[in-house]
Amino acid sequence: MKTDIEIAQEASMLPICQVAEAYGIGGDDLELYGKYKAKLTDELWNQVKDKKDGKLVLVTAINPTPAGEGKTTTSIGLADALTLEGKKTLLALREPSLGPCFGIKGGAAGGGYAQVVPMEDLNLHFTGDFHAITSANNLLAALLDNHIQQGNELQIDTRQILWKRCLDMNDRALRNIVVGLGAKADGVVREDHFVITVASEIMAILCLADNMEDLKERLGRIIVAYNYAGEPVTAAQLQAVGAMAALLKDAIKPNLIQTLEHTGALVHGGPFANIAHGCNSVRATKTALKLADIVVTEAGFGADLGAEKFLDIKCRMAGLKPDAVVLVATVRALKYNGGVPKAELGAENLDALRKGIANLEKHIENIQKYGVPVVVTLNSFTSDTEAEYAFIRDFCESRGCEFALSEVWAEGGEGGRALARKVLDTLENRESHYHPIYEDDLSLKDKVLTVAKEIYGADGVSYTPAAARAMARIEEMGFGRLPVCMAKTQYSLSDDQNRLGRPTGFTINVRDVYVSAGAGFVVVLTGAIMTMPGLPKKPAANGIDVDKDGKITGLF
Repeated sequence: MKTDIEIAQEASMLPICQVAEAYGIGGDDLELYGKYKAKLTDELWNQVKDKKDGKLVLVTAINPTPAGEGKTTTSIGLADALTLEGKKTLLALREPSLGPCFGIKGGAAGGGYAQVVPMEDLNLHFTGDFHAITSANNLLAALLDNHIQQGNELQIDTRQILWKRCLDMNDRALRNIVVGLGAKADGVVREDHFVITVASEIMAILCLADNMEDLKERLGRIIVAYNYAGEPVTAAQLQAVGAMAALLKDAIKPNLIQTLEHTGALVHGGPFANIAHGCNSVRATKTALKLADIVVTEAGFGADLGAEKFLDIKCRMAGLKPDAVVLVATVRALKYNGGVPKAELGAENLDALRKGIANLEKHIENIQKYGVPVVVTLNSFTSDTEAEYAFIRDFCESRGCEFALSEVWAEGGEGGRALARKVLDTLENRESHYHPIYEDDLSLKDKVLTVAKEIYGADGVSYTPAAARAMARIEEMGFGRLPVCMAKTQYSLSDDQNRLGRPTGFTINVRDVYVSAGAGFVVVLTGAIMTMPGLPKKPAANGIDVDKDGKITGLF
């Protein structure tokens, strides 16, 4: 059996200019990065902004398990299948982070015969967007420390510095560090921290900004610290905005690549969904909607994280209205939620399936609370049985959901045609009545409680004294109308990753709260979630290599 990278390397790609032509994009509207990658110019948006929007389909999933679900693979295969059905379709996806690529999760180009290419480029440096974000983030950190060193005119309290440096790599040793050691000229000694680049507020800002003017306004609102009087100090006060924007000048432009079957894909931005808002850029999604009949996008991790933030943060801010949601699961993952060990998932087990399907049930209910029609799809595995399929199909249809098997990993777009037809039927015959799960004028605590109860199924929310004080301060500063961005484990509906299925009788534990004023949301840290992940005992990096001819192996 061929690996994902082998399939991708054997693919016959079209020049990206030729892919662009199918969507009415001319050569002057592309900034080429070699033969198979390009950025879309600012001028293109001005040409298409008044066109009617296409339909928007969100792909999300149950809580991830070691058995795998294949959300990105499904998104890509569905887009190819919709193209085969005669619909002009575009993908709007996130860019992969180097952290999980060299860690345990792998890349984010899809899999099997449902991939976007060039796969190696996408999973590694791509067009340099993440490097630009990292540089802008760390420029702000350097300007902050330099301001303190050079006399501290803004009276920044070094005990209340919020801005952290970042790196696009899992590196636990950088979570807590000390800077400024050495001579007097080497800076002021203080504790500092790193986050992974995808958790940087600048990543969130880039993905939510409409244009350069909006980007600069958001950058200026970033709160980097508090002064001795307890007042916020912003990036604008440090005169950092212009230089950061210069670094991000090209990064704000969406990237165009293609699937193995030459469907266009706008791949841009990549905030994690467990520690950020988990969606590709607003600019890419809006552009895609002007260029295509149907846009297939995805949100990170399970629907309790990525889809909730897509629906409560991204759609709210950008004025987007999804027309349908595809919810991805596998028989294997549902049995894992039912208590079956990973090594035994290949055997038919209807009892475990009945128990584990409660996780899928909760995600169906959650999406329906937003007023959006749901299509459930199962990624097919050879170990699945007809009895298992029949049980899941009946379960979904009895809850008002369309259901289809997906075989896109093995067959590409052709293996997704059954799913595509269900999606098309939903778009044509079921109206979406999208609305967020909470209103802007609720208090921050009530917004958190709403998400905890309605989406996670919690009994309530508890706060550490520090978190309660931080939330009160944020509301006093005038940020109470912002949406909340819940930072929570992806592996469970609760904040305890070991509680599988559909847990009950639990409380969400909030340990810290801070405002991302530039992004426009309040981050709520729950449980033991980390903003700088670590590498596993056997990192994926150990298996990656490049031969004398420059051919990369081991990337997945």
